[in-house]
Amino acid sequence: MTFPLLNRHQIREKALQAIFQIRSNQELERDEAIAMALLSDIEEDVDAGSIPTYPYLEQLVDGVLDNEVAINERIQPFLKKWTMNRLAKADVIILQIATYEIAFSEKSDVPQTVALNEAIELAKAYCDDSSRKFINAVLSNLLKEIQNP
Repeated sequence: MTFPLLNRHQIREKALQAIFQIRSNQELERDEAIAMALLSDIEEDVDAGSIPTYPYLEQLVDGVLDNEVAINERIQPFLKKWTMNRLAKADVIILQIATYEIAFSEKSDVPQTVALNEAIELAKAYCDDSSRKFINAVLSNLLKEIQNP
């Protein structure tokens, strides 16, 4: 079985799935979570050794997990009467992935507005409409602050 090449949008989606699984099961290793996310759309048996690596997927997962506290501190001022603990898990992870791409990734070649738009697309797929609007507002305000310090 050959794995399809994943575009950046699909990689972000797999990062969301992997981080969600890690947060749901503290005993799950990062590589296991990434493999589970990559295999989620595949219906046939696959040898674990044949799963390809996706460096950008690993960068996103590691970047969010390694910088979680700093990312959350960056997001919190824009939550307006909310805390990270009160948000749905998918909302938090989408905000964290986008904030990592916008403000933390030194290796990122992703324009900030693309990271915001990708977060909105993930929210359309994994969240309700009010969450999508909330994520858009939070990230738009973060972008404004970064672009106009």
